[in-house]
Amino acid sequence: MSVRTDSSAAHRAGFACFVGRPNAGKSTLTNALVGTKVAITSNRPQTTRHTVRGIVHRPDAQLVLVDTPGLHKPRTLLGERLNDIVRTTWSEVDVIGFCLPADQKIGPGDRYIAGELAEIKKTPKVAIVTKTDLVDSKTLAAQLIAIDQLGKELGIEWAEIIPVSAVGDTQVSLLADLLVPLLPEGPALYPEGDLTDEPEQVMVAELIREAALEGVRDELPHSIAVVVEEMIPRADRPADKPLLDVHANVYIERPSQKGIIIGPKGKRLKEVGTKSRKHIEALLGTPVFLDLHVKVAKDWQRDPKQLRKLGF
Repeated sequence: MSVRTDSSAAHRAGFACFVGRPNAGKSTLTNALVGTKVAITSNRPQTTRHTVRGIVHRPDAQLVLVDTPGLHKPRTLLGERLNDIVRTTWSEVDVIGFCLPADQKIGPGDRYIAGELAEIKKTPKVAIVTKTDLVDSKTLAAQLIAIDQLGKELGIEWAEIIPVSAVGDTQVSLLADLLVPLLPEGPALYPEGDLTDEPEQVMVAELIREAALEGVRDELPHSIAVVVEEMIPRADRPADKPLLDVHANVYIERPSQKGIIIGPKGKRLKEVGTKSRKHIEALLGTPVFLDLHVKVAKDWQRDPKQLRKLGF
């Protein structure tokens, strides 16, 4: 048997996913680890619909983060499909990070997810206490004990329990240090420069959707879907002054919601355009002309044909 002595022998590469109830800080944590904005973050629960992979490149390892939608008791066909995506993802990754916010006691939603996690025997699980910047040390200690207890009750053996604050950048790199040893040995799975393997059009749509969600009343988060129809470089532009034309449709479920998105005299839609354009330009590294239209796709969340058309 030959013994490998080269340094690549100990390189590790694999997939990790963060789970937790909606708004537990999963996307923010993904962004903090990768160091750039790849997953849509919003203070509205249930905004991540696509499995966005963030990629952490290190000399000793490559950690590919899979950001699943929050698992919840489904009320619509869309909800059921999201839950199926979650369970499939859990069974395919190398390590699962269970996110629990430090500023909220463990609730029924957390127990529901922990119960589902207990069913998945082989995959190592790390409990991550998020948003530690929002609490004092006494509250944090109580939460750590509660999580340890939850594991014992359900027969989950936590590989680690770690408090982090993605916003305050506290212990984020330590978290990566703890996740890496749980990955299998192997070469990198993605080229060095990659930060995510989402197609650009999907990411652009997510950025527009994130901007459209901001400041909208609570009844809209689920009702918005964005489809980027085309992204084409503007013809007749000099090489040093390129311009990318992005044509996108914002779909809502009812005509009455149109006014909310567009705003008085189109002011709100304009803001959505300006805000998302900045992020799109940063993502693609090129000036963008963004053409946005609002369309009604009646009750799309409950209609299999519409769901397919909108990419679910």
